Amino acid sequence: MKKIECAGIIFHTLETNRVLFLYRLQSRRRHVWSIPGGKLENGETPWEGAIREVKEEVGKVPTILQTLSLEVFKSSDGHFRFHTFLCLIRSEFIPILNDEHGGYAWSDHVNYPKPLHHGLHSTLSKKINRAKIETIGSMSNILRLQGNLQLQTGQ
Repeated sequence: MKKIECAGIIFHTLETNRVLFLYRLQSRRRHVWSIPGGKLENGETPWEGAIREVKEEVGKVPTILQTLSLEVFKSSDGHFRFHTFLCLIRSEFIPILNDEHGGYAWSDHVNYPKPLHHGLHSTLSKKINRAKIETIGSMSNILRLQGNLQLQTGQ
């Protein structure tokens, strides 16, 4: 059996503390909300594949302030792996969707749109992953406050 390796990115915004979800129309798992991502190609690393998929699915890669490897899901038979990266970006953007998607939403990681892709739901349901995302959210709140203080003091 052929091994399948995939990667995707959860974009988390500094300004709004929300993440990007895409509504999938074309794939084996369609009519669900997910994140930009897909299969690795031609010897790509997980990060290279995730970035390529972002370019294909949302039209651009926003400026990434910080990246964390959130999780590597491995199937019990060892034939499937999905690398999930969590990337902090400054602000929300309007994706230029390809034909694989019918919409997008910026939402918090708890009150996300439904139905959610079962793999992403599993990732977001794990305590360790929620803690990592909440830590990024706390950091973004601190950075926002620091930015507001700098604006108020004129620095």
